[in-house]
Amino acid sequence: MAFDDPDTLEGRERRALETLVTRLADDQFVLAERYTEWQVRAPTLESDLALANNAQDELGHARLWYDVLEDIGLDEQDLVYERDPDDFRHSTLVERPFEEGDWADVVLRSYFYDAAEAVRLAALEDSAHPKIADRVGKIRSEEEYHLEHAQNWLERLADGESEGGDEDGHERLQNALDRLFPHALTLFEPVDPEREADIVELGLRDATLEELGEEWLSIVLPYLESLGLVVPVDIDEDDPEFTVTDDLLPDERGRDGTHTDAWYDLYDEFTHTYRELERSEPTKLMDTPQ
Repeated sequence: MAFDDPDTLEGRERRALETLVTRLADDQFVLAERYTEWQVRAPTLESDLALANNAQDELGHARLWYDVLEDIGLDEQDLVYERDPDDFRHSTLVERPFEEGDWADVVLRSYFYDAAEAVRLAALEDSAHPKIADRVGKIRSEEEYHLEHAQNWLERLADGESEGGDEDGHERLQNALDRLFPHALTLFEPVDPEREADIVELGLRDATLEELGEEWLSIVLPYLESLGLVVPVDIDEDDPEFTVTDDLLPDERGRDGTHTDAWYDLYDEFTHTYRELERSEPTKLMDTPQ
C-alpha cells in the first residue's frame, strides 16, 4: 500500500494512519504541556534550561506528527483546541500532574517516556508512509539527548543525591517508581486492536505494540534494577518473560479514551486563552514544520 498520495487512501488505511499518528502526537503534546510546569523550578540552572528545551522539542515533534494528519483533512487547530478531551489518545503517564517539588518524578517519567520513544521510532524508520519515515531521524536525534539527560539524573539520585527534600534521592526515586510504573505500561496499550493489526499489516510500523512493549521492558527493568530500585511487580526468576496483565494497569489508560481527572484540568488550562479570546485559530510561534 502506497501512502505517498493521501487522496488515494481508503477507509482502512486512513483509520490506521490516524490511529498511529494521533497517538504519537498526543503523547508529545501533552508531555510538553506538563514539562512547562517546571520552568524555573528545576534544581539547577542547567536542568532548568534542559527541561525547557525538552518541552520545546516535544511540542515541535507533536506538530510534526499533527502535520502528517493534515494530509488527510485533520487540522492541527481542530485536533488540539477543538477536539473533545475524551477523544485524546495519549498515555496516562504524560497527563498525570507531577508530585509537587519532586524532581525524581520528572526524571523518572522522562526516562520511561524517552526509552519508549526510542523503541517506537526504531519501528517507524522504514514506515510505508514517506512523511513518517522522514520525520524519524530528526525526532530521534533530539530524543536521544532527552534520554541522556534523564539517565544522568537518575544515576545521581540513585546514588543518594538529594534535590532539596527531606528524603534522599534514592528514596524519592523508589516512591516515584511505585507511582508511575503502572502508568508507564499504558504507553504500549492499544487504541483499537483491529486498527493496531492494520498498522503493522499495512507497513506503517514494523512491530506490534506487544513486541515494542517487551523490548522496552527488556531495557528499563535491568537498568532500574542496576540502580538499586525495586520494580513494583512480581517477576518470576525462573520465567524472565514479563507479561503485562490487566491487574498491573491503572483503571484509566488514556489510549482507550479513559483519563484521570488531572487531564481535564490540564485541558482546560491550555485551551483557556483560545476559548476566552474566541480565536478562530491558535497563535503559532513556528512556521509549518518541514
